[in-house]
Amino acid sequence: MTTPERSEKLGIWTKIGFGLGDIYGGGASMIISFYYLHFLTDVVRINPTLAGTAFLISKIYDAVTDPFEGVLTDRTRTPMGRRRPYLLGGIILVFLSFFLMWYPVNYASESGRFIYTIATYLFFSTTVSIVMISYNALASELTLDYNERTSLSSIRIFFSSFSSILAAVIPLEIVKWFPNDIRTGYTVMALCFGIFYALPFLATFFATKERPEFQKKPKPFNLRQTFIAPFKVRSFVSVLLMYLMSFVAMDTVSSIVIYFMKYYIGKGSITNYVNGALLITQVASIPFYVYLSKKTSKRTSFLVGCAVWMFSLFFSFLLGPSSPTWTLYAFAVAVGAGTGGIVVMIYAMFPDIPDIDELQSGERREGTYSSITSFMRKFSSAIALFLVSNALTLSGYVQPIEEVVNGVQKIVEQAQTPQFILFLRLLFIFGPIFFLIFAIIFALRYPLTASIHARLNEILEKNRKGVALSTAEQQEADYLKHLLIG
Repeated sequence: MTTPERSEKLGIWTKIGFGLGDIYGGGASMIISFYYLHFLTDVVRINPTLAGTAFLISKIYDAVTDPFEGVLTDRTRTPMGRRRPYLLGGIILVFLSFFLMWYPVNYASESGRFIYTIATYLFFSTTVSIVMISYNALASELTLDYNERTSLSSIRIFFSSFSSILAAVIPLEIVKWFPNDIRTGYTVMALCFGIFYALPFLATFFATKERPEFQKKPKPFNLRQTFIAPFKVRSFVSVLLMYLMSFVAMDTVSSIVIYFMKYYIGKGSITNYVNGALLITQVASIPFYVYLSKKTSKRTSFLVGCAVWMFSLFFSFLLGPSSPTWTLYAFAVAVGAGTGGIVVMIYAMFPDIPDIDELQSGERREGTYSSITSFMRKFSSAIALFLVSNALTLSGYVQPIEEVVNGVQKIVEQAQTPQFILFLRLLFIFGPIFFLIFAIIFALRYPLTASIHARLNEILEKNRKGVALSTAEQQEADYLKHLLIG
């Protein structure tokens, strides 16, 4: 009989096949973070406030749909499993929703362009929910081993970061192929990346296998138990707030970096390469953080990443229009060395949460936790983009205008005010630092370690087999509930 530790080891094909699925999650979100607000204001040409409103409307919609999509996957029972059918069926939706969102409509009416933006962004948001909630939930089922989940997450983040690098560098390069027709450039980009994000889910579908013991008949649906009880789990709340605070910090920077590079530094043409340098460093740092996690804990590794990023941000005070190009790349490398630890550890922590919940609920609710996390992430991102976009307007941002130059209709950028430039510099530095401080506070409250998780797994294994706990084991279970759940 194999030992529980060996039985939880994953084959390399399973890890790679699963990791390929986050080409979509990492890449699509990165393109949106870096370029979508700019695309809406400077290509589709809608007011920044309207762009932010579109993000906010989509998240109000997600507040209704996301939780129920998570419950749906938890309660799905098919020969293919609970999660994999949605990955297979979502392939065509991934392509269509991404293409339509980035199609640069040119309606004469700004209200028409605004309505199209809302409709296509809602379609995209729905697709992300259907596919990524199922994908994220699958991570908890593939292995129950604490360190093996870190290994699985590191491979996932490798593919996610690889996709993010391409998302940071390639889209603008494709657009540059059409210097006289920027709209055609974005159309071609949308077509190429839509295909690139859709196809890897075939590998994820065929390489993974769900656990049959997790597909027992679910308990009757209870609204309060499903949507309220998770927020009473101390460990979940801690890791959720670590996630939201640190990723909103990333959203704040990534949404304005193209404005920062273009209007303050004066080197907007290399924005994608600077982003690429950051993401390459992020990938390169993953082995270090995985090693640190195994030697200490996931929490410690996360805290180190936060500290590195915060320290590096202060170097942006030294950047300016006269800065040598190499200093921009050096700054990006320093930031990437910190964000790498944040990203890989967050995605290594979340698969442990359904184990903690099972101790109390007796059910496997990966989909529920994935949907709550997905909604909270998208909502926080939308709030961040809404606030940033409105701040751009209030600080005096001057939109490009459309003119006919030598018989060709072109989008012409305008000079920005000193007030706007000052706002960019301050937000670029202090915006992420503000959120990272809170991420660190919540990380210090996160209690789960490798040894505690091993003790938790022993109790859960007996519960799944219906074996009665001894007095000592029941005391252990009660202690773990108090520590992890509260």
